[in-house]
Amino acid sequence: MKTSSRKKAGLPELARKEWRRNWQLYVIILLPLVYLVVFHFTPMAGAVLAFKDFNIKAGIFGSDWAGLKYFRQFFNSPQFKTLITNTLALSFSQLVFGFPMPILLALALNEVSSLRFKKTVQLVTYAPYFISTVVLVSLVYQFLDHRSGFISQALQQVGITGNLLGMSGAFRPVYVLSGIWQITGYNAILYIAALSSVDPSLYEAATVDGASRLQRIIHVDLPCIMPTIIVLLILESGKVMNIGFEKVFLMQNDMNLIKSEIISTYVYKIGLVNAQYSFSAAVGLFNSVVNAALVITVNRIAKRFGEVGLW
Repeated sequence: MKTSSRKKAGLPELARKEWRRNWQLYVIILLPLVYLVVFHFTPMAGAVLAFKDFNIKAGIFGSDWAGLKYFRQFFNSPQFKTLITNTLALSFSQLVFGFPMPILLALALNEVSSLRFKKTVQLVTYAPYFISTVVLVSLVYQFLDHRSGFISQALQQVGITGNLLGMSGAFRPVYVLSGIWQITGYNAILYIAALSSVDPSLYEAATVDGASRLQRIIHVDLPCIMPTIIVLLILESGKVMNIGFEKVFLMQNDMNLIKSEIISTYVYKIGLVNAQYSFSAAVGLFNSVVNAALVITVNRIAKRFGEVGLW
């Protein structure tokens, strides 16, 4: 009993000593912690708006309870199937075609012996990431202009004519390809860093065993960076229903609306433009729940197959 009481009495003193020893680290952590609390945890209380008949005078918590009224309204709306289809099709297209590209770039650069060439390629592919979404979409409009855009001019030479941004069928390819161009170099940094930590003796052993360059990539490089790939894939799966609003909205027009209208743009239009706050909150909450379920599911699948997970 005396020993346990001494331990309990000593805990505050140990905490004070820990604070004095590492107070700089705690100060550094404080700012992002405040950011998380203010902008991520506190707004969660507003999720109750999805279950309320919102009245501005009464406020969120003073408004009448509506239950699942707005969820049923969304599920029964004629736009539900189109919104889900467009959101999933755009997200999975970006995941299937965009996710492997940084891996391929990192593997290719890892095989380059010229340091100058490797740095140049990294710089060229990394730079587009710093272009803002507005500027990127402006460049896309310039490049695909059917009168003067050089990409449109090149496509016309092979028989593809017309305004691509006005074609509903061309919206997804344009969105995905422009996204690959912008973020491939940036996302490859993590894989390049993971490849730099591979034990050189593994390459030497594979070379002695007669492995070709492709075999070394398959049997040495990929297994070593697989934990990084799995973690990033789990994180990307959480964005399937939450694909970026800004770029889609800026590329959207009346001619491609049938393919470009997704949940995030729909929530903006009904929530801010049409002031249907409770309905838009219900749609947004449904979106977030599906994202969370996808992250949990993919994480469990990864751990079941013996790979690492987020938790």
